[in-house]
Amino acid sequence: MKNLVTLIIIAVFTNTLVTAQTEFGIKGGLNFTFFKVTEGNFGTNPDTEVGYFGGVFVDFNIDEGFHIQPELLYKGVGDFEFINAPIYLKYDINNNFHILVGPSFNYFFDVVRNSFKVRADVSLAYDLSSKLDISMKYTLGFEEFSPNILFLGLGYKL
Repeated sequence: MKNLVTLIIIAVFTNTLVTAQTEFGIKGGLNFTFFKVTEGNFGTNPDTEVGYFGGVFVDFNIDEGFHIQPELLYKGVGDFEFINAPIYLKYDINNNFHILVGPSFNYFFDVVRNSFKVRADVSLAYDLSSKLDISMKYTLGFEEFSPNILFLGLGYKL
């Protein structure tokens, strides 16, 4: 019984700390997808196509200057739509400037077949205010049918 009470107290204390250092937000913007003509049938096979993205993020402050920031984004490029779920390690270069790196899990919707891809993301973010930031992210595809993408967007902390 004593161990159960101790465990409950630790859980409540940890939850309080995590909640106090957690920020939620929304983000959206434009993406620029760079295709190689030989990578697949994208209609007219453009070299670059402009799309959009939007979604939510959670920023967990884990230590002085380090965060974990998972995101869940919906993206569209031409006829392609997909869900993107990156999990970033975020480092505060200074109070307003951040670098984020991590894996990106992607689920592509297709009328013929659905597919899952893993990519690598590198992102820079700059806080315009305590609530608003601007970011640039580059996603590198590892597989043959996985174009590279540049994202420009705004994030708003709720």
